[in-house]
Amino acid sequence: MDRTRWHIQAKGDEQLAVAPMDGSEPRIVDDYIRHITAVLLAYNEDRVRSARMRVRAAIHHGPVEVADNGFAGRTVVTTCRLLNSDPLRAALAAADDADLVLALSDTVFLNTVAGGHTTLPRSAFRRVDIREKECESTAWLWVPGHDPDDLDPGVAAPEVDGPRDPAAAARTTTTNSSEHPTAGHPGQGIRSTYKSRNLNVNNFHAPVDLRGGVVGFGTTDG
Repeated sequence: MDRTRWHIQAKGDEQLAVAPMDGSEPRIVDDYIRHITAVLLAYNEDRVRSARMRVRAAIHHGPVEVADNGFAGRTVVTTCRLLNSDPLRAALAAADDADLVLALSDTVFLNTVAGGHTTLPRSAFRRVDIREKECESTAWLWVPGHDPDDLDPGVAAPEVDGPRDPAAAARTTTTNSSEHPTAGHPGQGIRSTYKSRNLNVNNFHAPVDLRGGVVGFGTTDG
């Protein structure tokens, strides 16, 4: 991914990034979000709960318009509605030890995760209905290291349909994220234990060039 090609609009403690539709969408959903999660884990490791940084992130794609004050269009509005939706906030509140919660629009989920173009399993996501202002849509939530059934019990989790091929071709990908410290919990002290995330195992049967790659080692019990 070449982030120098991204157009970024700062919005207080939020950031709206518009990336070109160049085939990197699976990497944004997978590698980019995993990288943010790893950085947050390192940042929060020795901080008291009130000083932790926790992030809500949302990814959608579609045409984006350039406006006088940044970006406009339905794609941008939908991304912002996903980010600020009640289900996303509820998931972050339910997973108190999580550093990040991600919402994918239905189209992004079907084209990347359900389509088998990422290392993320479909079963790790929970489908929710978003009703935020004028936006009514379906989204898919992922909280790294958490079972989707452990999220807000009021959120439905139906079976995932097979991959679909939307008729409209997406032209841009937008990601939106918001960061904030958690509310303090007196007496909890410093979190210094590692909370295991989703475990992925890759089996290599031929020489592999790992220059520029990241390899992690750890025990299976976290």
